Amino acid sequence: MAEELADQPKNTAEELADQPKNTAEELADQPTGTAEAVGSATEFVFSDEQRQLRAAVRGFCAEYLDERAVRAAMEADPPYDPAVWSRLGAELGVLGLAVPESAGGAGGTLVDQAVAVEELGAVLSPGPLFGTVYLAIPALVAASGGTDLLGPLADGIRTAAFAIGDVTATASGQAWTLTGTLDRVVDGGAADVVLVAADAPDGTALFAVDTDHEAVKRMPLTTLDPTRPLATVDLSDAPAQLVAGPEEADRVIEHALHVGSALLAVEQVGAAQHLLDLSVDYAKNRLQFGRPIGSFQAIKHRLADALVAVEHARSTAYHAIWALTDGSDDPALAVSIAQATCSEALTRVANDTVQVHGGIGFTWEHQAHLYYKRAYTDAALLGSAEEHRARVAELVLDVAVDGARGTPGPRVATGTGERRGDRK
Repeated sequence: MAEELADQPKNTAEELADQPKNTAEELADQPTGTAEAVGSATEFVFSDEQRQLRAAVRGFCAEYLDERAVRAAMEADPPYDPAVWSRLGAELGVLGLAVPESAGGAGGTLVDQAVAVEELGAVLSPGPLFGTVYLAIPALVAASGGTDLLGPLADGIRTAAFAIGDVTATASGQAWTLTGTLDRVVDGGAADVVLVAADAPDGTALFAVDTDHEAVKRMPLTTLDPTRPLATVDLSDAPAQLVAGPEEADRVIEHALHVGSALLAVEQVGAAQHLLDLSVDYAKNRLQFGRPIGSFQAIKHRLADALVAVEHARSTAYHAIWALTDGSDDPALAVSIAQATCSEALTRVANDTVQVHGGIGFTWEHQAHLYYKRAYTDAALLGSAEEHRARVAELVLDVAVDGARGTPGPRVATGTGERRGDRK
């Protein structure tokens, strides 16, 4: 497919190079926010409000979260601008789009949140998005406790991190304390509160720990991606608030990880689309041997393949978001498909961006290396592409095997002219 596209430059790479905005804007209008019946099929489209939201976030990012702001945050403590973060929450309301109004949020959907995250991902927005928006807020929305924490997080007043580690919870009357070490906690160095999955007497439970207590020690880590900081967090009888007891903690944690993985996939799509647009623009304007390098077949092939990868990634990412929003598919399966596809797509496009830009793409002054580092960091945060592909195989093939044993299973191609699931 990619080679055929590359052999038809007037319809693909060159046309793309002549219309760089179409890839980011028109393609972005194709995924779905609401379901509409079209004939016998169901089609998903963004609403006018979601398009306006995208435009608003894009404009905010262009003004306050440009490359200069990202580089400044890399050297700052905390590693983001608290004033800008507060405006994202209180002014734009994009930190709590999927939080119910009764809990201090915007009362929107996960699709609304994904629209904002895609734009924030395109600029490598500094700030604790991963810990606060991707993981902590979904966990608190799904849990029966901790609702008092949601409002300040959605408004950008406080920030959070989410961690699972070797931690023990001890009860003393109605009070709880946690002891243990949490390794490599994303956004843990600057978070005001950390949601911790800990071993309680009756099973795993989820707790909230304020990081300003003297029983909490944090050690920032040197990381590959300076735009996504990590820290080790040590707890020594740290006071904790019970968020979800053993009877619901597994469900809450699983939900948070599913939502976090889906939003991370959308972030990867935003970053990949930005790199594709960047490469196309460079290929249009960089001259070699008296002609734009975008006219050379080797560059056409890279750009055509990158376009296919980005479109595929966008489809899987929003498919996961829809599955979590309206139950249109198995969330676990959809999320693993999205993570496997989007992680691979962003790392590929990041590598190709460096190659298309040549020597300048390797320099510190150019932004390509920032996205390259983010690509490889994101691909490891919630499971590698290989791990998610293995999970997809486990979810699909286990059911297929059950079908072969007599229980109805999915229709899986066997390569023999019949499909498993058709057999009697």
